[in-house]
Amino acid sequence: MSKEEVSQKLVDSLEAAAGHTIVSSVEWAATHSFKHDLVVGCLKSLAASEVVVLGKSSSTEKGISADGKKVLAEGSPEYKLWSLLPKEGETSKTALAESLGGPKVLGKIMGEAMKLKWITVRKDAKEQYVSRKEANATDGVKALVQQVSDGKELDKKVWDTLKKRKFVAVVTVTTWKVEKGPLFSTDKWNVKAETELTSDMLASGSWKDTPFKNVNLNSLGAEPGGGHLHPLMKVRTVFRQLFLELGYEEMPTNNFVESSFWNFDVLFQPQSHPARDAHDTFFLKEPASTLSIPADYMARVKEMHEKGGHGSYGWRYDWEESEARKNILRTHTTAVSSRMLYKIGQQEVFTPKKYFSIDRVFRNETLDATHLAEFHQIEGLIADYDLTLAHLIGAVKQFFARIGIVDLRFKPAYNPYTEPSMEIFGYHPTLKKWVELGNSGMFRPEMLMPMGLPEGVRVIAWGLSVERPTMIKYAIGNIRDLLGHKVDIPFIHRSPIARFNPEEEKDETKETE
Repeated sequence: MSKEEVSQKLVDSLEAAAGHTIVSSVEWAATHSFKHDLVVGCLKSLAASEVVVLGKSSSTEKGISADGKKVLAEGSPEYKLWSLLPKEGETSKTALAESLGGPKVLGKIMGEAMKLKWITVRKDAKEQYVSRKEANATDGVKALVQQVSDGKELDKKVWDTLKKRKFVAVVTVTTWKVEKGPLFSTDKWNVKAETELTSDMLASGSWKDTPFKNVNLNSLGAEPGGGHLHPLMKVRTVFRQLFLELGYEEMPTNNFVESSFWNFDVLFQPQSHPARDAHDTFFLKEPASTLSIPADYMARVKEMHEKGGHGSYGWRYDWEESEARKNILRTHTTAVSSRMLYKIGQQEVFTPKKYFSIDRVFRNETLDATHLAEFHQIEGLIADYDLTLAHLIGAVKQFFARIGIVDLRFKPAYNPYTEPSMEIFGYHPTLKKWVELGNSGMFRPEMLMPMGLPEGVRVIAWGLSVERPTMIKYAIGNIRDLLGHKVDIPFIHRSPIARFNPEEEKDETKETE
């Protein structure tokens, strides 16, 4: 019988019942020979349409389990074993195991059969063989399960034995009391109540005769879909706070478009350098050139490139202003640092400074698991009198100690605008290996002198990407899973806050416990 037919039978019975009440859905289902699950499904649909009102009650009773139903249909496991054995002769244990659920299950079944003295077992060097001992076995377990199914009470010891074998169980029976609802009808119960008032209903006036579902003012409603911070932003926030706590000032980094002059030339990077090629840098078509470069400063930079000064021979080539004016997407945040250092150089009285920046840069890279065309760069610098390489190492160690990396190594390296230069390696306590962390160095005099900085002022700087520590922190193997169109949005929602201090993480774990 279909669900609609059962529902019609229910509303008809409710109309005819004494007090317009069906006391027990279980009894009603049994009386009309319906499965109780089908009846409950129909009742819930009627209740959702406010045709009926339901009252739930539960009780426990002894009944048979799914395994017990199998015993009633097929016999107990030990009886099935006895039935598989020939009247004369024997059968190998291996053959029986294939029919009775495997060696482990068969072992338990044989134990039960041997207790009943139904079988005997013969062993040889390689195999065990089973034969009948009892010629006429009676399945007493099946008979006991049948008594439970019939509602008869068993001795407690017998019940516990069957329960231990999972043939019987204490079953929770849920029954429903059914009464008429506000929209009860024996002929219009299947008319669905509308949930929305539409403009068409208002225009035609049909809303006057349309049944509407009552509004549940007690429901919580849909959970608001708020925004979630990207893991990169979480890590960026941690590093920004770290710099501020160490007394650094944040540099303005809101210009993604930069001129080649501030990005390359002021850093004493020759115009023939491979990094300035279109294969490594994104050049703008419109506007292709910048109009604003300080003329006197540009002249000093040109002089340093062509002829040198302050003990330097320069690069000895014809420096071209048109090349310096080309607009690009900045390839590093050192372009911002160069602007800030030039600004310091124009002050009448030099003041030592500690600066930092964290923002996006762009490279014309081949995309793969570790490279993107855009990424985030962290840069810190200190400008003061008589700074040395020891000051740089100390500043770098102070910075990385704040994120729990205290074992550092420095390897000599080459950068066009720093001398000496060092690559920074750190022993990562989570990965348990040495990883490259960033780059560092002291800005060359050829870069600083044209800016107007006083004699004796030195600038130390270091930098690293935001992506590398983020990938390590969140166990991401492919950078394209972190930034770009392949990012898994649910991962962004699930990502926890970023914590880099191991001691803080231990304390947090203790608090959680």
